[in-house]
Amino acid sequence: MKPIWIVDDDRSIRWVLEKALARENLPSRSFGTAREALDALNDDVPQVLVTDIRMPGAGGIELLQAVKRRFPALPVIVMTAYSDLESAVSAFQGGAFEYLPKPFDVDTATELIRRAVEESLREEASADETLVGTPEILGQAPAMQEVFRAIGRLSQSQVTVMITGESGSGKELVARALHRHSARASGPFVAINTAAIPRDLLESELFGHERGAFTGAQSMRRGRFEQADGGTLFLDEIGDMPAELQTRLLRVLSDGSFYRVGGHSPVHANVRVIAATHQPLEERVKQGLFREDLFHRLNVIRLRLPPLRERAEDIPLLARHFLARSARDLGVEPKRFTPAALAALSRFPFPGNVRQLENVCHWLTVMAPAQTVDVQDLPPELLEKMPAEGHGTPAPGAVGATMQALATDRGVLAAPSAETARAAGGMAVAERPNPWLGGLQSDVEQRLQRGEPDIMQTLTRQFESMLISTALRATRGRRIEAALKLGIGRNTITRKIQDLGLDDDD
Repeated sequence: MKPIWIVDDDRSIRWVLEKALARENLPSRSFGTAREALDALNDDVPQVLVTDIRMPGAGGIELLQAVKRRFPALPVIVMTAYSDLESAVSAFQGGAFEYLPKPFDVDTATELIRRAVEESLREEASADETLVGTPEILGQAPAMQEVFRAIGRLSQSQVTVMITGESGSGKELVARALHRHSARASGPFVAINTAAIPRDLLESELFGHERGAFTGAQSMRRGRFEQADGGTLFLDEIGDMPAELQTRLLRVLSDGSFYRVGGHSPVHANVRVIAATHQPLEERVKQGLFREDLFHRLNVIRLRLPPLRERAEDIPLLARHFLARSARDLGVEPKRFTPAALAALSRFPFPGNVRQLENVCHWLTVMAPAQTVDVQDLPPELLEKMPAEGHGTPAPGAVGATMQALATDRGVLAAPSAETARAAGGMAVAERPNPWLGGLQSDVEQRLQRGEPDIMQTLTRQFESMLISTALRATRGRRIEAALKLGIGRNTITRKIQDLGLDDDD
């Protein structure tokens, strides 16, 4: 591991940090000015840079800006004895990993530096993965491996393929992969969602029209079949295609020719058709909503794409990919998930599948307050529906639901161990609650009978105060360590300590 650089004109600060890092077996190197550190960057790069803001000559903000221009992934911790708003804003706008006001607790500073080191090592590992290249479709689950094998087998074939799967599961990505790995890869790939186009316009969209064919047709227009000549046409949501167009599509698939709307001369197109649907076409055939002969024409090879809940092991891989891609699209520094956040995402069923996960990652890129995304930073609508660890569904009852919501939102209640579950005879937690839940229920009932106001707020404050106070006593007042043990963010515990008045207890 590379050394941690300490830049401060105060010799005592440098000495204290050097000794603290040495106790943690972390190598360090010290500089008295920003200019010395900048000169040293020509020959070496640190694992983490810790710098004061106000120093003779160039200050810490100038050093931060210069470092970020050359090494944007290098974590920089900014220290200052002048904890003013302008300094904090300048530090974070410049891309600082964290802002450390002086005087600071040595253990707090050491823990912060260690976290920055872990972030730097993850960044290096991520960079190595990027050099290898990102696959066009991500997935390590067995169900996705079957999809990959099918794409490989179909790479030398021109056969029509039907892709089935729930909305948002990535059917178009599979269709594009089939095209890219086929003999038609040099030709066009044209996609059309047949459910998104009004039925009056869909015929013209597919087959084109001649000038004057209908009001507004001021010129001849080539349809999607002509546009895809020599390539692949992807017909998404084929199950929603109107019955009259199903007949025309069947004719095109049979002989490769069609007429533009208003046209009298046949048009020929050499097109491979890949269709997709989230609907059970067999049922629609039985209901008379889809032509049976067209179904058999399209259903030559069927490829089922699994929903995300059937490949939950792929969620961390996909989430990291989408978070990095969203940051790249928005031109911002990529954020990182904590292991707890990835574990929470892996428990969520994602009814919207991969598309929903991608939207969540885009939301986090914009809305998450820190560079490290923890459980409490996830969107509120996910946290409200998130099953607790080890549980498929929330515990029933008002009190159980309330405490489960607290557990999900704060990340503070642990799921029972396997030994506990076996000792309980395999019964659910809701059937044999912890003893303190019974006391809580009695307390709530008494407060309700007395007609007390704001019961939820009062009990929540007491609950959080007890948790944080107990964790702080266990860690001898070290807040970052207490936050890690509770499974909440460092900013969250600091805010809670202030809001709950626990500073007075200290």
